[in-house]
Amino acid sequence: MPYESDERVPPHFRISDVDLNKKVEELSNLSAPLNSPNTTLYQAMLSTVVRMAQADRSRWDAKIMQQTLREMEHAFSALEPFKQRRKVTVFGSARTPSSHPIYALARDLGATLAKHNLMVITGAGGGIMAAAHEGAGLENSLGFNITLPFEQGANATVHGSNNLLPFHFFFLRKLFFVKEADGLVLCPGGFGTLDEALEVLTLIQTGKSPLVPVVLLDQPGGTFWTSALTFIHEQLQDNGYILPSDMHLVRLAHSAEEAAEEIDQFYRNYHSSRWLKERYVIRLNHALNEAAMQQLNSEFGDLCKHGDFQQHPRCESDQDEPEFCHMTRLVFAFSGRNHGRLRQLLDLVNQEQNWVKNA
Repeated sequence: MPYESDERVPPHFRISDVDLNKKVEELSNLSAPLNSPNTTLYQAMLSTVVRMAQADRSRWDAKIMQQTLREMEHAFSALEPFKQRRKVTVFGSARTPSSHPIYALARDLGATLAKHNLMVITGAGGGIMAAAHEGAGLENSLGFNITLPFEQGANATVHGSNNLLPFHFFFLRKLFFVKEADGLVLCPGGFGTLDEALEVLTLIQTGKSPLVPVVLLDQPGGTFWTSALTFIHEQLQDNGYILPSDMHLVRLAHSAEEAAEEIDQFYRNYHSSRWLKERYVIRLNHALNEAAMQQLNSEFGDLCKHGDFQQHPRCESDQDEPEFCHMTRLVFAFSGRNHGRLRQLLDLVNQEQNWVKNA
């Protein structure tokens, strides 16, 4: 959900007779394109820097702020050429040797995702990361590397290319792993892989990250993820720490094609979603037929705080992105709870028999 604010520098933030609020507005108007819808956001960011300067924080705090803003702006700029491509973030152990069956599976995954016109994002290191990039090839690969005091090299596929983006802060790197992902595939790995898996599921479960397909990939007959899922079922679900429906947020696959098909299926009709004030808006490639709408209202009414599901042929507000304004909208007052049930709703939306034919 985009952050929106009309925040300004408070009136008491003045230097002598200088109105800093006015200066912030003047600077943003000089910098941003005329009539940019983001002007108030830029003013809020500038106001934050002004308040930090007024408080004269410690040098360490100031360096963190400066590095964070600079690194994020650079990342936004570097990723702009790839904006129109759907991307899949692949996690897994950097210690997986090239002779291991999982390495071959990850390489096959990269090649299969590329055939489905999906870019592959990894941490740009070795093991699973190198294998996925090797299969996808440079033009279908993005590497988010981490800069360390000691030598940290990128894998051969993205090394020295414009498809390699270095990060100073781990937390920003993790942010972009999720922010840029239209899907995530997790191969077997160590603490880091498990950390990414649970963090991603937590973000989606709580609505802090958009709903995307999350696939756990293992070799045929492998028990890495089946053992993990058994633990989650027996210790988390059975003890009431998670809802049974939360298990719909993740899918298990045992081949590269199965993983790619799971991601493809997720976007067969569903395109994207966003909050628009108090309403949750799902953009659709195809309108739903009357029977499907009746089924949604009958089976998924628990997701609505009030009212029911409504379908609109196009956006009704100029606050939405104009490039998506032609798309059909499924609109409802989402409670913001139970994103596992929301995933079940999208599974129904993506079934072809529920679309209006020749619409």
